[in-house]
Amino acid sequence: MIKSFSLPLLPPRVNYEPLIRIVGEAHRAIGELNGLLRKNILAPELLAAPLLTKEAVLSSRIEGTQATLEDVFEYEAQGKTSQTGERERDIAEIINYRRAMNFAIEELKSRPINQKFIQKIHYLLLDSSRGADKDRGKFRTGQVYIGMPGAPIEDASYVPPAPGDLPKLLENWERYVNTNQEKDSLAQIAIAHYQLEAIHPFRDGNGRVGRLLIPLFLYQRDLLSSPLLYISEYFEKNRRDYYGHLRGVTELGDWESWLKFFFLALINQSLKTQNAIVKIMELNARLKKEIIAVNSVHAPDLLDLLFSSPVISFAKIKDKLKTKNPQTIYNLLEKFVQMKILFEEPGRQRNRTFTFKELLDILK
Repeated sequence: MIKSFSLPLLPPRVNYEPLIRIVGEAHRAIGELNGLLRKNILAPELLAAPLLTKEAVLSSRIEGTQATLEDVFEYEAQGKTSQTGERERDIAEIINYRRAMNFAIEELKSRPINQKFIQKIHYLLLDSSRGADKDRGKFRTGQVYIGMPGAPIEDASYVPPAPGDLPKLLENWERYVNTNQEKDSLAQIAIAHYQLEAIHPFRDGNGRVGRLLIPLFLYQRDLLSSPLLYISEYFEKNRRDYYGHLRGVTELGDWESWLKFFFLALINQSLKTQNAIVKIMELNARLKKEIIAVNSVHAPDLLDLLFSSPVISFAKIKDKLKTKNPQTIYNLLEKFVQMKILFEEPGRQRNRTFTFKELLDILK
């Protein structure tokens, strides 16, 4: 009989001495990012939609989805809702990730991160055809295992704790994340991420829930004024190391390697996010000056819309802008195309689609 993993309770015993330098670097990088966010008051408003969509794409890709950032924006521009093909089901999962994050940000203003909180996130994440039979929003009641598709439990690479152990483990996890039991707040977030993945409380979607919580923890602990640091990009690029270091904690108790990897992810993505903020704010400032020549009261509203929806259709613009006059919108679009702010997708006679390429290039 295959025995499930007996997961130790938190907090773990961690030797912080070899981590002092990299912990300091991680705090410094996040502090610089937070300073930039506070300095640019409009930054969260401009960045939230594009950066969150990118995070949703990359976190979902770790789980096997193939849809790109452009696929998601185009799907939304066309007003699609169907989930008939694999790509559309991928996109639905990505959109759910974004919905779950937006919900969580609002919820965090009035409640702590607890078991009900992650159940609600899970419920929203799996709100698609693929999640229909995955017990959305409910902790698992049966034994699961991780291994190659179709492989028996005997060949599993990891057998999470038995269902009967979940209440004790989740109560311990909840208490840990809401108290200062760790010497360092960033280490506590890394440890909490590992522990939730090891508990594996849901039948499916555990990785996405765990990665979604990382920026929320940073926000909850006032390390960031807005939850705009997403590290799935680093995890996705270093997927083998990501899973390898998580496995190292399970099999060897190697907290040091996992924490170093996590801190490197924070440092790397803090710097990349700072770079993206500067470029997006500069792009926004430049285009605000350029569109004065358009001589339309609706030009600033269209520009703001493009930063949240860099692929956009005529129908969506008509729905979002204050004017419903088709000719006014056509004229405005024509001027944005002439100024090379927008590029029209060729071959579309109905529901014409336009792309804000400069923003998409920054996000790549």
